[in-house]
Amino acid sequence: MHQHEPTHALAGGATGLIPLLLIALVLALYLAAVAVMRQKHRPWSGWRSLSFGGGLVLLFVALLPPLMQLAHHDIRGHMVQHLLVGMLAPLGLVLGAPVTLALNTLPRSLAKLLTRLLGSSFFHVISHPVTALLLNIGGMYALYLTPLYNATLTSPALHHLLHLHFLAAGYLFTWSIAGPDPAPRRPGFRVRALVLFVSIAAHAYLSKVMYAFLYPQHSPHGADQIRAAAKLMYYGGDFSELLLAVAFFAAWYRKRRHPKHQNEVLFT
Repeated sequence: MHQHEPTHALAGGATGLIPLLLIALVLALYLAAVAVMRQKHRPWSGWRSLSFGGGLVLLFVALLPPLMQLAHHDIRGHMVQHLLVGMLAPLGLVLGAPVTLALNTLPRSLAKLLTRLLGSSFFHVISHPVTALLLNIGGMYALYLTPLYNATLTSPALHHLLHLHFLAAGYLFTWSIAGPDPAPRRPGFRVRALVLFVSIAAHAYLSKVMYAFLYPQHSPHGADQIRAAAKLMYYGGDFSELLLAVAFFAAWYRKRRHPKHQNEVLFT
């Protein structure tokens, strides 16, 4: 017998529109920075803009009220949200190189401050691929294999915090593996390749555990729903990680052809 359905309603109305308005604001700022680049007669790849815009569109779709409500009552909808917010949208955002764009368009004092942050020990630790892997995959294991998932169903604040974690951890992991933005102390390609393949294996293993043992346990979802969600995680994760691997090896190829351009800081 299933447990009772979650009782809290997700924020709707004007409050529910806040994340969507923030996404629109980020897009406007990005496009304004691209316009500044053009005014300076400095090149900026249209593919970068398209990638960043595509990432924001995926994030926008994931946070639309209908999908938010579906995800709250159906773990299959939740898994679609997870794939969009934590895996596919971050890839588009990272490949849009927003940090490089900021370094080219911010006032010189702010650009220098951002450069110091990128070179700091704290940022080196937090953006290391192993740290990013623990935050990203570790967070998923904690969510689905502990009572945390059920807690998100009855706590609106925890539910929204979960989305923020998915996005931040997914962005950080993607950036640590294949980010085109400058990273003065980023580990070499061998380390990143190893972490990427560990991530692929860990993601697949988690989905199989969910399918076989019906995690998250004691949830209001039926066995068929949980198994369908596990399949979405398995195949959707494979697809997104394939895209990340393509981006990673494309960066490796560019590095071999143009080594002196790797991790340049492009502000003046």
